[in-house]
Amino acid sequence: MIPYATVEEASVALGRNLTRLETLWFDYSATKSDYYLYCHNILFLFVVFSLVPLPLVFVELARSASGWFNRYKIQPKVNYSFSDMFKCYKDVMTMFILVVGPLQLASYPSIQMIEVRSGLPLPTISEMLAQLGVYFLIEDYTNYWVHRFFHSKWGYEKIHHVHHEYTAPIGYAAPYAHWAEVLLLGIPTFLGPAIAPGHMITFWLWIALRQIEAIETHSGYDFPWSPTKYIPFYGGAEYHDYHHYVGGQSQSNFASVFTYCDYIYGTDKGYRFQKKLLEQIKESSKKSNKHNRGIKSD
Repeated sequence: MIPYATVEEASVALGRNLTRLETLWFDYSATKSDYYLYCHNILFLFVVFSLVPLPLVFVELARSASGWFNRYKIQPKVNYSFSDMFKCYKDVMTMFILVVGPLQLASYPSIQMIEVRSGLPLPTISEMLAQLGVYFLIEDYTNYWVHRFFHSKWGYEKIHHVHHEYTAPIGYAAPYAHWAEVLLLGIPTFLGPAIAPGHMITFWLWIALRQIEAIETHSGYDFPWSPTKYIPFYGGAEYHDYHHYVGGQSQSNFASVFTYCDYIYGTDKGYRFQKKLLEQIKESSKKSNKHNRGIKSD
């Protein structure tokens, strides 16, 4: 809660006039408790889980009906009906109501402990970007090892097999998992803000961006216009799709966001071998087609 009664009082305390955004933040949050503000995460997650994968539903239906977007589908032999995708959404929302929501409500003491602030001044853009970068790197590294644990015999059979029910992932399947996996993967997500705590707005943005990234990598489509293709060492949908395609026996492509851990620890060899093999097949096919066209013209 902001410890100032008026905008003028806040301006005096800061030694300057509030920015427009700070004034809006003051008007919205001044009379609200930190707990109330933190619980906004539940609403944000619901919106992200519900709306962000929705365009992919229309893409999948259009592809199945007319072949549109077929060139971008990573596993084109797999088709999902509306009922298939809606069932996945219902399962995810059930998990959201029974596990994610209560976890958000119960985890507020941890936010108090690491001192995520909600007052003024608001963080600068550079501060937010720096912290978000740290959060992604920390989450990526720790998630890598948790994910590898899930692919041990015990971890897969008892927990992680649920997430791999979708061997061709779809956007709504990003958070589709066993309740224990949802709880355990909350640890890597929380570690970044715990190590480099920032403002509540940065925390909201981090949670939303992490879920959007997970939905994008589980989309099942490799769109060439995706802005994430310009992020260095970013895995993306095609990279993670291989992990689901191989399935339970997969010991490759454990990366959450970036690919450097898989490269350093040698857990991307199967993916790189397959990719090289497919490129050789495509190149051979092109040469064969050129040769055949040359024979016909003669």
